[in-house]
Amino acid sequence: MNQKNTSNPMATLYQEGRQTFIELVPDGGPRLDALFHTVPALREMAVGVVYGHLESRPGLDPRLREAVSFAAIIASGMVGPPLSVHGITGLASGLAPGELTEVLLQASAFAGFPRAVSAAEQLNHLFADAGLASPPPPTPREVTSGFCADVRAGRSPTPLSAAVKRQLRQADRLALQACSAQAVIVECYQNPETQPKALLYVEVVDDTVIAVKLFKGQ
Repeated sequence: MNQKNTSNPMATLYQEGRQTFIELVPDGGPRLDALFHTVPALREMAVGVVYGHLESRPGLDPRLREAVSFAAIIASGMVGPPLSVHGITGLASGLAPGELTEVLLQASAFAGFPRAVSAAEQLNHLFADAGLASPPPPTPREVTSGFCADVRAGRSPTPLSAAVKRQLRQADRLALQACSAQAVIVECYQNPETQPKALLYVEVVDDTVIAVKLFKGQ
């Protein structure tokens, strides 16, 4: 006689996903309860898979995972709760407001303008409800890119150490990677080397670089 398995992996995933959602979204618990009031089994499946299983996978960082989710929702034409929810969780996971609009712009070329326009209207409401500037400031990567170009041209919008200026001006190539809504890593390369000569941690607020830290260099 087979013994009945009393464990419920889906319920466990749901509880983990629900906790993650509550940490990301204000009033997350009541929001979930209201959204899935009629079909609670769907709540267990959807939240368990998206915020329980997928969110715990180490293959993507939270920012990239939310950017992918946001683009996929735009491409599918959904402009209701999924889009607004993932806009909120995207911001909570470290996407800058300007990065949400860049994802929308990128998705428009593949999903089509009608879906992108509908998503843009939803973003208007999201930004208004969150008290965010609309249109948002440039993305941290865009701000940092312009800043580096100024320094390499002999202009320093922010007081910098001689070592930071030297690394930026002597680099043959720069690689920029935003790592949060207010930070960008800049790798400074000199040909023909394949390893960066310096790593710069750039802090950005709105459209201004406020600090640059040199982590590695000669």
